[in-house]
Amino acid sequence: MPAKIRLQRHGKKGQPFYHIVIADGRAPRDGRFIEKIGTYNPVTVPAEINLNFDKALDWLNKGAQPTDTVRSILSKKGVMLKKHLMIGVQKGAMTAEQAEVKFQTWMKEKEAKLANEIKAKAEKSRADHKARIEAESKVNAARAEAIAKKQAEAAAAAAAENAEEAPAEEAPAAEETPATEA
Repeated sequence: MPAKIRLQRHGKKGQPFYHIVIADGRAPRDGRFIEKIGTYNPVTVPAEINLNFDKALDWLNKGAQPTDTVRSILSKKGVMLKKHLMIGVQKGAMTAEQAEVKFQTWMKEKEAKLANEIKAKAEKSRADHKARIEAESKVNAARAEAIAKKQAEAAAAAAAENAEEAPAEEAPAAEETPATEA
């Protein structure tokens, strides 16, 4: 069986962490492996990938077959592109210098795109946070206004009760005063 480049699961339940390994195709997923070439942490945003680029390229050139997930990881890191460009150099389609220039420009564009995505996510997060704060302050202001209105109504009702009781008490007192004088 040919060698496989695959993921070996580690980490606890609900928080996976993978080692990228070269293993015999017959070996179990988390069993024996030939060489560890990197790690992959899908929990972080963006996913954290640490990869020994040269060893991955070397194993691909030796004929190791990556699994689908590892193939996408290698594509994101540029290993598959580098292999493709090296095949072009072997066939005489381009020189090694041209291939290296193409690879470096791709890497620069990829890094710039990733930086822009991270910046856009951070900006969106800040805008969402600001919108939540504004909405919360509006709700708090409406709640404070309702409480103040309710307290004003209670004070007005209490004043009205006092106003009704006070004239009724004053009237008998007014009647008694003239009666004493007469």
